[in-house]
Formats: sequence, structure tokens, C-alpha cells
Amino acid sequence: MDFAAVAELQVLLEGVPLPNERSSLLRYATHEGASWQQLALLRQLPERKFDNLDELAEELIGVQPPREDEVPHRPREESGAPPGGDSYTRAHPASGRVRDLDAVSGD
Repeated sequence: MDFAAVAELQVLLEGVPLPNERSSLLRYATHEGASWQQLALLRQLPERKFDNLDELAEELIGVQPPREDEVPHRPREESGAPPGGDSYTRAHPASGRVRDLDAVSGD
């Protein structure tokens, strides 16, 4: 799909009252002097109401992935130990003090 053509169509339709249906959008575009390519783009739209021009463009360009109505996958089991092993959860004896990295690496 030509992104520039869809953007030009949006500019042409800027004054149209929204929400509006495809048939009304076609009439408005014809009245505004739309090219045959712009009218062909509008004819590709499903016959429904469009709340805004971005919604119309998304329908033509198909930027959103297809919607899946299936059940989402189950979460995986935990992968095991936290990052850093036991050091991740072991409190430092001197609270508020930063651990000496050289001493920790010797564990």
C-alpha cells in the first residue's frame, strides 16, 4: 500500500464530519474533486462507520497485526534461581552500605 496516497486521501477528507460511513466519505471525496485512485482507495473500505481519519488509514494500510481470538498461551514455569544466585536475596550485614564487589566475587 502506498503510504503517501493514503496520507493525501486523509488530507482530502479533513473537512468531512465524523463519524461517517464509507458511502458518505465517497460522496464527500467526489465533491472535493478526488482522483480516481483516491476513490478506489475509499471503495476498498468496509461499509461501516469510521470515527476518525486515522482509523480509516489503518484500515487501508493494515498497520495493526491481525486480531487473534484464541486463548493466550500459558505462562512458563520460573526459570530457576534469581540473577546472582543467593547473593540476590542475602542481605548485607551492614545495612545501607554498598557491598565490596571484590569480596562478593570470591563467594
